[in-house]
Amino acid sequence: MAKIDLSLIQELRTRTGVGMMDCKKALEEANGDMEQAITILRKKGAAVAAKRSGNETSQGLVCSYIHAGSQVGVLVEVNCETDFVARTDAVKQFAQDVAMHIAACKPLCVDAAGLDPAYLEKERAFFTEQLVSSGKPAAMVEKIVEGKVQKLYSDVCLMGQPFVKNDKVTIDDLLKDLIAKMGEKIVVRRFVRYEVGA
Repeated sequence: MAKIDLSLIQELRTRTGVGMMDCKKALEEANGDMEQAITILRKKGAAVAAKRSGNETSQGLVCSYIHAGSQVGVLVEVNCETDFVARTDAVKQFAQDVAMHIAACKPLCVDAAGLDPAYLEKERAFFTEQLVSSGKPAAMVEKIVEGKVQKLYSDVCLMGQPFVKNDKVTIDDLLKDLIAKMGEKIVVRRFVRYEVGA
């Protein structure tokens, strides 16, 4: 295996925020391919998140964001396992990015579990009626409706939305990357979005 150049390791660290040794290992595993190394780090983040999913998150921070013009404001609560991690620049930046994203993209809830069942049933009925009236066969309607419901989740649930600063990743991807970097469970607990006149 070819020796990985330090500048490549530093570039990967800059792009992902992950530690130098983890970046070096990912680049070695990817034989120097930057995009493949990013994918390796993202998978590692998902594995760390799954491993730590049962841990308690009783520490954290509340972040505020007021959009230019003071017409939209957001409060978001991000929880983690330790106060040490809550005070890191990485967690603060993540919370700030999420608050700004919420201001711009108007999610209704953090994830699918937080979606109002009445809203979901109303949307499901609308999709079904739309498909039936367009003449779709009954056997296909249910499958298509399920696909539309999954798309709805990514439209209205924060964790499934493409990040406003980089639509190649979702908020959930950002969170998994942060978990991999910090090595402990982190969750977006809740948020509230205020808009003048809304």
